[in-house]
Amino acid sequence: MTGSPRIGIDLGTTHSALAWLAEDGDARVEMLDVPTVTAPGTIGAAPLLASFLYLPNANEFANGDLTLPWGEDRASLVGELARERGGQTPLRLVSSAKSWLSHAASDRRGAILPVEAAEDVTRVSPVEASTRYLTHLARAWDAAHPEAPIRNANVVLTVPASFDPVARELTAEAATKAGIESLTLLEEPQAALYAWIERMGDGWREHLSVGDLVLVIDVGGGTTDFSLIAIEEEDGQLAPRRVAVGDHILLGGDNMDLTLAHVVKAKLDAEGKTLDAWQMRALTLACRGAKETLFDSAGGDVEAVPVVIPARGSKLIGGSIRTEVTLFEATRTLLEGFFPDVPAGAVPTGRARTGLVEMGLPYAQDAAITRHLAAFLARHADAAGDTPPSTPAGTAFARPTAVLFNGGVFKSPAFQNRIVHTLGGWLRTAGVPEAKVLPGSDLDLACARGAAYYAAAREGRGVRIRGGTARAYYVGVEGAVPAVPGFAPPVHALCVAPFGLEEGAAHAELAQPFGLVVGEAVRFRFFASSTRRDDGVGTRLTEWAPGELDELNGIEVTLPADGRGAGDVVPVRFRSRVNETGTLELEAVAVGSDESWKIRFDLRSGTGA
Repeated sequence: MTGSPRIGIDLGTTHSALAWLAEDGDARVEMLDVPTVTAPGTIGAAPLLASFLYLPNANEFANGDLTLPWGEDRASLVGELARERGGQTPLRLVSSAKSWLSHAASDRRGAILPVEAAEDVTRVSPVEASTRYLTHLARAWDAAHPEAPIRNANVVLTVPASFDPVARELTAEAATKAGIESLTLLEEPQAALYAWIERMGDGWREHLSVGDLVLVIDVGGGTTDFSLIAIEEEDGQLAPRRVAVGDHILLGGDNMDLTLAHVVKAKLDAEGKTLDAWQMRALTLACRGAKETLFDSAGGDVEAVPVVIPARGSKLIGGSIRTEVTLFEATRTLLEGFFPDVPAGAVPTGRARTGLVEMGLPYAQDAAITRHLAAFLARHADAAGDTPPSTPAGTAFARPTAVLFNGGVFKSPAFQNRIVHTLGGWLRTAGVPEAKVLPGSDLDLACARGAAYYAAAREGRGVRIRGGTARAYYVGVEGAVPAVPGFAPPVHALCVAPFGLEEGAAHAELAQPFGLVVGEAVRFRFFASSTRRDDGVGTRLTEWAPGELDELNGIEVTLPADGRGAGDVVPVRFRSRVNETGTLELEAVAVGSDESWKIRFDLRSGTGA
C-alpha cells in the first residue's frame, strides 16, 4: 500500500479495533490483526485489542517478556495479558478509560487512574490511557504497513454520539499524541449503520425504503447510545439522515459485570466465604470475562464458566476461591435487571442521593435500558417530522420501523429478543407494525469497519449519512435591563450552531450585532439542546422548558483589549463553525473592521481564549 491510507478506529471501553480500506479495484474494508503480549514472552494477534492498561512493578516482568514487533515498554502493558494480570492485582489495572474521558466532573488530564492505586503505582490520566491504546494500534499498523505510516493516513475515529465537545476534543488530543495527524470523529451509531451498509452491499436497499426510521441501539462496555436515522430520497437515491441522538448514559457492560459480581458474591456469602473490597474488584473483572465467554458462545455448548478469585491476607480463606457463573443466571439476572418489559410511557427512575459520594464514574441511577429507550423515543417523538398521535395510554413517541443492534452486549439473543418484544408491544399499542431487525450486523467490529467505510463515503465512493451536529448550541447573552437590587440580569440563549450543522461547513454568521466585553475577566455560558431542531443561527431564547436546554461547562477568559479600556464593550457579529472533530468554534468579528476574537475551550487551562 502506498499514498494516504484510509483507516477506521474504534476506541472502545472494553475492546478497540482498527480497520482499513484496501485499494485493489473495488474499495473493501479489512481488519488489522493487532499483535499483543498474550503471556510473558509470547505474542498473539487478533482484530480486537482489549482496552486495558496494566501498570506493573519494576521487577514484575523479565527483559523480553513484553517485547512486541516495535519494541518493549516495561512501564505498562496493554491488551489481554493486561486484563489477566489486572484480575490478580486490580489496583494496578486501568479500565473504562473511555468512560472517565467523558466524565466532566473529573480531572481528565490528571493522573487519577487507577482510582484506588497504591502509592507505589504511577497513575495515568484518562487522556494518557486512551493515548496508549491508540499508540498500540498506530504502532501495530506501522509495523504491518511500513510503506504507508499512520501519520500519512486519513483516520476516522469513532466516539459515542452523546460525547460532549470536551470529550471529543480530549479524544482528538489522545489521537494526536499517538501520532495520528489527519483525524475525523464519527458517531458510533452512524458507524454501525455504515458497517451494515458496507456488509450488505447494494442489497441494503432491499431492507430499507423511503420513510423508514432506523433505531440504532448501541450498548457497549461503558455507554448506551440511541440514534434515529430517517431514510429519505435525494436525487432519486435513498439518503439516510441522522435525526436524533440520545443523552450521554453511562450504562453498559461495566454495570453488568458488577451486577454479576454481586450475584456471585451472594452465592459465596451463603457458603460462608467472605470477600474484601480488593477481591470484589478481582471478582468483577473475572465476571466480565465470564460474561463475554458465555455470550460469545450463546446458543452453543458453554453453560458455565469457572471463576477464580485470588485469596489475600491471613484472615481470609487460604488458597484461591473458586466458583462459576452459569449462562442461565447471567441471562436471567441481566435480562430482568437491564432489559425489563416496561410500557411505552416509562421513564428512568431516580433515588434520593447521599450528601457525600465516592469519587467515581457517574453511572446512570436506573439500570433499565428499556426505560431509557422509552424516554428517548418520547423525547424525540417529532424527530422524523410531525409528532405522531398519542397512544391510548397517552404517550406520543417516535415509531421506528427498523432496528440495528450494536455492541458486544447484544451477543446474547435473549437481550435482542427482549428489546424487540418490548418495542413491538409499544408499536402494536400505537396501531403500527412492529419494527424489523436489520440482519447481518457485526457486533464487535462494526464501529471500526464503519469508520473505514465512511472514509470512502466522504470521497463519494459510498452511501453518506447526513447528520452534522447532534445538538443545537447556544451562547448565553446577558439582557440589557435596569439594575434591580438582589436580582441578576436575565440570560438569554443565542443559537450559534443549529442542529445538523455539517462538520467542516463554512462559517454561519449572525446578522444581529452584540456587545463583547474586552480587557477584563468575563464568563461565557454555553448551552446545548438535542430537541430544538428548528432553531437557526441567531434564534434567541428568552425562556425555555426544564430539560430543553442543557448547560455545558462555561469558560472564564479575559479577551485582549488591543488599546481599549478594561471593560469596554465592542460591537461584534458572531461566526460559527464546526470543525472535522465535531467541536464548535466561535469567532467574534468587530462591526466595521476585520478585528476578531476567537472564543473556544482551552482544555489545558480550563479557560477560554
